[in-house]
Amino acid sequence: MDPLDTSTPIGAAAAAAVEALTMERRRPFPRPSRQRIFAVANQKGGVGKTTTTVNLSAALAMHGIRVLVIDLDPQGNASTALGVEHRSGTPSIYEVLLGDRPLDEVIAQSGEAEGLFCAPATIDLAGAEIELVSMVAREGRLRRAIASLSHEVDYVFIDCPPSLGLLTVNALVAAKELLIPIQCEYYALEGLGQLLRNVDLVQAHLNQELRLSTILLTMYDSRTRLADQVVQEVKDHFGDRVLGTTIPRNVRLAEAPSYGQSALTYDPVSRGSLSYLAAARELAERGVETPNGAGGNR
Repeated sequence: MDPLDTSTPIGAAAAAAVEALTMERRRPFPRPSRQRIFAVANQKGGVGKTTTTVNLSAALAMHGIRVLVIDLDPQGNASTALGVEHRSGTPSIYEVLLGDRPLDEVIAQSGEAEGLFCAPATIDLAGAEIELVSMVAREGRLRRAIASLSHEVDYVFIDCPPSLGLLTVNALVAAKELLIPIQCEYYALEGLGQLLRNVDLVQAHLNQELRLSTILLTMYDSRTRLADQVVQEVKDHFGDRVLGTTIPRNVRLAEAPSYGQSALTYDPVSRGSLSYLAAARELAERGVETPNGAGGNR
């Protein structure tokens, strides 16, 4: 059976998805007037940090925007999903943080899109927290590395580990904007208080430019009343910092990394892909202006 036979419900849905995706891809994304640097952070694991980093980056790059993903998680999941080598011994962000290599030397081209690059993480990064402790100006090492980057990129996304250690602090010091993925599940806001207190400390002492600009709701299940309650609670709490697009629970989002791909190339007409495409456009259209920082209007 032809899956695009519009005489069947499945065919009609597939045809509508293809048409929507085609129209969306034809519309250009606005380029920012200055470089935007995002830390994608939430100390809770399994909320969609890496999935969000990879798919937003891929969507932006597919629309002609130059994007660098910095994988700051020792698990290296973002590197895997972008099809970038990250075996032990590969030049990686670990050497950059320790001062052994400039960032330009470890950046690899992702096969996802012409303008998408990745600074991979290897397992060596697991020891960086301890090694950084004794180093001078340890919190600002990533910021200095990005500042010396000769690659011209419009966006930098830093995929943080699920912790509030020195790696995440380096990301917060380097970033101009904070993007927090929040899953639409019970205890969605649990633990965010400590992250936001850390943001306050970083703002006060290390990076006055840092702003909580973006909240993205993930793992939304329209069949449950709880998901709608969480969406409303997060919007009441964070206001216009919450993107209007929510990311649904979608098996394609989970499958794609095992093939070394983003969801947008693995299954471009899946609900997950279309949602991240819409979220990326919304993020791009917000431009460089950010709401009041994380220290207020909570």
